[in-house]
Amino acid sequence: MGFVIASGAPAGARGRRLRTSRVRGRGPPAPDSSRRPSLACTVSLPISVEQRLTLATLALAAFASQASVRLCDPMLPQLAHDFGRAVTEVAGVVTAFTVAYGLLQLVYGPMGDRFGKLLVVAVATVAAALGSAACALAPDLASLTVLRFVTGAACAGVIPLALAWIGDSVEYQHRQRTLARFLTGSTSGLIFGQVAGGVFADTIGWRIAFAIVAAVMATASVLLWRRWGAQRAAPGSAGVPAGPANALSVSGVARQFAGVLSIGWARAMLAFVAIEGALVFSATAFIPTYLHLDHGMPLWRAGLVVAGFGAGGLVYALSAAWLIPRLGERGLVTAGGACFCAGALLIGGPVLPLEMAKCFVAGAGFFMLHNTLQTQATQMAPATRGTAISAFAFGLFVGQSAGVAAAALLVARVGFGPLFVGDAVLVGLLAFVVRTAIGARERARAKP
Repeated sequence: MGFVIASGAPAGARGRRLRTSRVRGRGPPAPDSSRRPSLACTVSLPISVEQRLTLATLALAAFASQASVRLCDPMLPQLAHDFGRAVTEVAGVVTAFTVAYGLLQLVYGPMGDRFGKLLVVAVATVAAALGSAACALAPDLASLTVLRFVTGAACAGVIPLALAWIGDSVEYQHRQRTLARFLTGSTSGLIFGQVAGGVFADTIGWRIAFAIVAAVMATASVLLWRRWGAQRAAPGSAGVPAGPANALSVSGVARQFAGVLSIGWARAMLAFVAIEGALVFSATAFIPTYLHLDHGMPLWRAGLVVAGFGAGGLVYALSAAWLIPRLGERGLVTAGGACFCAGALLIGGPVLPLEMAKCFVAGAGFFMLHNTLQTQATQMAPATRGTAISAFAFGLFVGQSAGVAAAALLVARVGFGPLFVGDAVLVGLLAFVVRTAIGARERARAKP
């Protein structure tokens, strides 16, 4: 996969920069990734075999986690039929998972900083595998709803702490490409969940879908425990706490989050991701309904259109090794904002392949922008990176929830058209602000 961790800077010069940055209280400076890396930055050593295996295993766990997020969406009609309830009643299985997934973000970060990120992810995957397996055996709707809540609470710990682990393991100038490669697992899971839930519900049964996800998560869990054992045998490696650990009291956790919020750049990043989540997901949530009501597209086809959004993200992740050195962070933000803006403005029509292509463009744009924000977030507070990434993930969750609720009110008043136009224009504006902020930060760090 080509992961690298060496910085390419002479040891003495690097040490002087680190000492200077500690005195200023800013942490190690991030390189200017808006330009093509110099030869000195590209000559580096590959990470160890154990770390490559860990990254691949984390991607597998992310696949199962994201598949769980979307698994129930297309199976709601079948669940309503099997349990003899209305669709609105069985929708609680989706809500229960989402609420648990969002709220538990605030718990896993401090736990990862306290006990080690890899260990906490390994424990979470055990709980998630058991939860998914239990969902496959749920005898009634009430049991399934409770078990989905438990599964969501467990899945919440996988992706944020995996991102934090990558932040601990990979030097900044190589981190965005590594995070993009990691996205192949999570984005593939997103697509699989959207498709598999409906396919299995219509064929051999929705319970099989839960069983398959449980098996994948269990496999990831076994491999993660092996990776954690290997890292435990080598103290000082990423994911293993070094030095005194912070107490997991309420006041201690509050101090950790307060420490993240005391950093100006962290506050900016949390605001950016919350706004991004509100704008992007308020649009994507209503695409199927818009195509069905305004353009006469059958619901099953309208659902397939949204799969193009995830496919765009997957293609970006696979091409990131080529794109990132050429565009840099600011170029990716600009291109991402433009692509999402174009896709959102053009969406609307009865032809399935054409609408999927529009969603594909919008999805690729979103992941360009979001991957850049993720990379910046890994450097918000390196000393408590798990807590910082959890705050970032929680900000995205809050933004999504608020954005979809606000969009529902807007659609009820003025229809779908103004929603998509407004989201497109505002995402373009957000991309401009993010690009400007990253540029200003790079210039400030470059000053002696």
